[in-house]
Amino acid sequence: MMGAMIKSFYAETENLKPENIFSVSIMPCTAKKFEQQRDEMTQKGIADVDAVLTTRELAKLIRLFNIDMDNLEPELADSPLGTRSSAGKIFGTSGGVMEAALRTTYAKITGKEMKKFKIHEVRGHKGRKEANLKIGEINLGVAVVSGLKEAETLLQEIREGRDDIHFIEVMACPGGCIAGGGQPINSKPKAIKSRMKSLYEIDEKESIKVSHRNPSIIEIYQQYLGKPLSAKSHELLHTTYTKRYNILL
Repeated sequence: MMGAMIKSFYAETENLKPENIFSVSIMPCTAKKFEQQRDEMTQKGIADVDAVLTTRELAKLIRLFNIDMDNLEPELADSPLGTRSSAGKIFGTSGGVMEAALRTTYAKITGKEMKKFKIHEVRGHKGRKEANLKIGEINLGVAVVSGLKEAETLLQEIREGRDDIHFIEVMACPGGCIAGGGQPINSKPKAIKSRMKSLYEIDEKESIKVSHRNPSIIEIYQQYLGKPLSAKSHELLHTTYTKRYNILL
């Protein structure tokens, strides 16, 4: 989605041609390399993201060129699209996407912000977390799974008739993106827990904790996308999936 916005909204704002922008995405996920090549991730023949580096590859580049990270001069991110909410930052851990979505869901349903933004029910290291939350007059059933074995088990329950869950977060890697395939190899559980803790500490300190209060996101919708699920937002930010079959060679 960031790639799509850079090649459309940002390009128009800065009066740049999309084909003259080279967008590099740095990710903890090796699957992003495949996603970058998908036809659905292009607009008028121009890829939303031109190249993907894993965090492990970036670390190798930093060491290769002897970059001293501790002594680099800090810079602000470009604007627009430079402001981040901590709701987006906790996406990296299992339960983070769910928690971010629930914070906004609460505001949309009740018209008020949550008094306490921590949603303990979806946090933690378990491969599967479930909760039933009362938001306004709605009882919302949610489930968070990380590791595809956990996802398979939950989906089978739903196939067999379970209907008390309305929203599911699935992350392929146990623990979430912090344990992604592009992260340091053979990370111990202690390291993964430490990364999770760091993300929640960032969330605790940041002032913007909800996506819908992010001034960059507000600006994008007011000036460009119109509203969530508008024709333009659907075209740029949504995708479709095709059933794929495993072929053993």
